[in-house]
Amino acid sequence: MVSAADTPHYDAVVIGAGITGMYQAYALRNIGLSVKGYEAGGDVGGTWYWNRYPGCRLDTESYAYGYFELKGIIPDWKWSERFAGQPELLRYARHAADKMNVRSLYQFNTKVAAAQYDDRQKIWRVTLDDNSQVTCQFLLSAVGPLSATRMPDIPGLETFAGQSFHSSRWPHGSDEGPSNTDFAGKRVAIIGTGATGVQIIPVVARTAKRFHVLQRTPNWCTPLGNHPLDPESVRQLRGDIDEFLAFLKRTETAFPYERSPKKADEATAQERQELFESLYDMPGYGIWLSGYRDLLTNRTSNSYLSTFVANKIRERVKDPAVAEKLIPKNHAFGTRRVPMETNYYEVYNQDNVELIDISEQPIREITPQGIRVGDRLIELDTIIYATGFNAVTGALDRIDIRGRSGLALKDAWAEGPATYLGIQSAGFPNFFTLVGAHNGAAFCNIGVCGALQVEWVTAMIQYMRANGLTSSEPLPGYQDHWTAQVYKIYSKTLLAESDAWWVKSTRNPDGTVTRRALIYVGSAADYRAQCDLVAENGYEGFELR
Repeated sequence: MVSAADTPHYDAVVIGAGITGMYQAYALRNIGLSVKGYEAGGDVGGTWYWNRYPGCRLDTESYAYGYFELKGIIPDWKWSERFAGQPELLRYARHAADKMNVRSLYQFNTKVAAAQYDDRQKIWRVTLDDNSQVTCQFLLSAVGPLSATRMPDIPGLETFAGQSFHSSRWPHGSDEGPSNTDFAGKRVAIIGTGATGVQIIPVVARTAKRFHVLQRTPNWCTPLGNHPLDPESVRQLRGDIDEFLAFLKRTETAFPYERSPKKADEATAQERQELFESLYDMPGYGIWLSGYRDLLTNRTSNSYLSTFVANKIRERVKDPAVAEKLIPKNHAFGTRRVPMETNYYEVYNQDNVELIDISEQPIREITPQGIRVGDRLIELDTIIYATGFNAVTGALDRIDIRGRSGLALKDAWAEGPATYLGIQSAGFPNFFTLVGAHNGAAFCNIGVCGALQVEWVTAMIQYMRANGLTSSEPLPGYQDHWTAQVYKIYSKTLLAESDAWWVKSTRNPDGTVTRRALIYVGSAADYRAQCDLVAENGYEGFELR
């Protein structure tokens, strides 16, 4: 039994060593705090450490995502592609970790199992997965919005005799990437056609003997437009680094796009068609983030673009019946994440690929031989689960976090998150949630927005220490106002009509369903302006003691 006196104590504990977590650990150490980080993986990198499936890459422009380069931490970094692949992104994270010298702050291959606030001692007691404990004054979560893997609830899932895995647990290779991308002679199935599935499917389809794509809900997918980069092309695309970073900070999502000042109905049909064609041919999220300003607030405006993209799918898929199955009918364009694709739709023109609509023919079970769909048994060698994540709050739900009087965070947020600025929650002193629920860094270019949030939180903690303050907690009235603001902004958009990963749905005893947004969808620039105003007013809305 380790006595309380022997329990290691730190000023701050950081959970997670992704790009946000390791930057937070670095920033806190730089202001003089003793810091300890814990990471479930074997190294830094977060999502780029875990997600090594073939085809995994950024849907953000590399030169806009790489805050460590933009900030001058690794000014020597050179991107090789407009949208970097996972191996390059892991190298980027590792290089930044080397320059910041943060690995020494971390204990890897370690999960945080629980965290209990000690009311008497005014500290957090953190329990690790080996039952050892540490204590800290400040507890900071950087677990990521898409890190808690979600497996489907299918009978017989554990009985399959072949190879199977969730996409985020693809077997690691000896270098930074996946262990295997060659499926020659193999019968393969993938369950899921979200952003991950759309990246995996074209790669597997190149070599698989038979490839069965099991789709429940199609998504609106548009071309990624990736291409190689060299230093000169980056200079042409980005210009002056400081001016470019300032531009990113001004945009709604920290992507290098700004919306048209026009509404769709202020343009002629020909003008709309010409704009949509140019956006469709533009690399990246331009078609989602730089079109008409009422795309996500006006059904008619949205219908123009939805119809345009639907017709593109029909042009690219030869079989009209298959094309129709690939066109979403239950959500408008951009109200769910828009998967960026490379030759995705052309895959369905290949003889070795079959699209199976499991909304029409449900999966009955998984057997040792394969998957039974309806009355048909599909015999398989490999099953890939591209079934997503328990988003935003899922990773925190898996840690037993308890605040004042033993209040569980999961219970406090049972009907949806309640936060102030998405950074802290009443009843949980000195607990900070980075890139978490209801803050302006989750529905954003996380490479930049997460780092900016780290800098704000670090400045707050530095302010506290300079003024002899030891505890921070939101005032309930400010928390209620912020939470209501998050839901109000969300309700005014078409996003409120879709069941995207950023929505929490709870079935009530009377059979009704309560749907709560897990993210803040207002402008990221406006969000940071609100945070800055709070700071200027002595961190108004936080009870600092």
